[in-house]
Amino acid sequence: MQGDNDSLAAFWMPFTANRAWKANPRQLVSASGMHYQSADGRRILDGTAGLWCCNAGHCRPEIADAIAKAAATLDFAPTFQLGHPAPFELAQRLAALMPVGLDRIFFTNSGSESVDTALKIALAVQRAKGQGTRTRLIGRERGYHGVGFGGISVGGIVSNRRTWPGLSGTDHLRHTHDPARNAFTRGFPQHGAELADDLQRLVDLHGAETIAAVIVEPMAGSTGVLVPPVGYLQRLREICDRHGILLIFDEVITAFGRVGGATAAGQWGVTPDIITMAKGLTNAAVPMGAVAVKRELHDAVIESAPGGIELFHGYTYSGHPLACAAGLATLDLYARDGLFDRANDLSPYWEDAAHSLKGRRHVIDIRTIGLVAGIELTPRPGAPTARAMELFHAAFDNGLLLRATGDIIALSPPLIVEKGQIDEMFGMIGTLLDRID
Repeated sequence: MQGDNDSLAAFWMPFTANRAWKANPRQLVSASGMHYQSADGRRILDGTAGLWCCNAGHCRPEIADAIAKAAATLDFAPTFQLGHPAPFELAQRLAALMPVGLDRIFFTNSGSESVDTALKIALAVQRAKGQGTRTRLIGRERGYHGVGFGGISVGGIVSNRRTWPGLSGTDHLRHTHDPARNAFTRGFPQHGAELADDLQRLVDLHGAETIAAVIVEPMAGSTGVLVPPVGYLQRLREICDRHGILLIFDEVITAFGRVGGATAAGQWGVTPDIITMAKGLTNAAVPMGAVAVKRELHDAVIESAPGGIELFHGYTYSGHPLACAAGLATLDLYARDGLFDRANDLSPYWEDAAHSLKGRRHVIDIRTIGLVAGIELTPRPGAPTARAMELFHAAFDNGLLLRATGDIIALSPPLIVEKGQIDEMFGMIGTLLDRID
């Protein structure tokens, strides 16, 4: 490993093979629109919107100017027993984009914080309704809900669960990935709605009176683009309603145009009780997250408190002035440029381009919805994940940023992507697949 004086040694990088990366670093130094620039001066086409987050493209001047103005006007103001105008304005704007009824907004600083906040709110709601025995939280296998202890506990990514001890009182639904029946699906898979009945099994096992909430990603992104089967989310909603269980949608990835609407919940017609968000909320220019809650649930918590603070939870930077400025400017851009509709209009072209790789070397499945694609590769014998990581490195070295998760390549470009750039992405992937063993 590098010595203490090495310029790369001090930064302990997140979710990174630090030794391997620092031996062969690949760095980004600037960005604009659909492209990054690498440290060696090459343009890198962004096939992943950074990390699912730069939905309006990079370095938009409208966002940069709003942040600079906020920094010069009000650099920080606490929101504990005080306030400033920006988070109230942003909360109203955000509430207007949510499914009907989810119009109470709690601000956080990341997707991980949004998830832990949502879980706490679910517990607080059940207590406020006189259901204090409801403390169990249900997640799903292969789910990713951030890196807080709450999110890891309800998450279902094996490496996270093996590494860190989870909270007690959690359980998990089975995942919905079924390549034997659903390989090469465009949009919602036809098979697997019955997997939602796993929630009924957990109700029968633990008792409905012990379960506070279920949290799922409408589309699981970080685990490799797992699209919900037709009717699956609707069935989850029905079971939750039957047993008084709150339904939380983790929309950190799917919100803000990724699947063609402000939220997957609104686009797909299934309304949860709570929605978590982050990433595209500020176009990733300033870290920020948010939790949208049904008004009646918010009111139950507020009105059940005898006086004083109603929810003992919050962050120093909740509703930070710079983050709010970035959020307001981002929402303005989405509306002005019609980016959600643009994503919807582009999705058939995107889908055709992705599925053109069917039959190419190593490809065993392709999954698409909105402006998202997952390309699953045959694992290399004795070296699972190695093939996808080799493709990730080769793509970067040839001017394309994509995402490798396990043996799956995930793509989710900024919503400003052009058809020619879509062709460039999938054309390069096809060429590189032919070169990789």
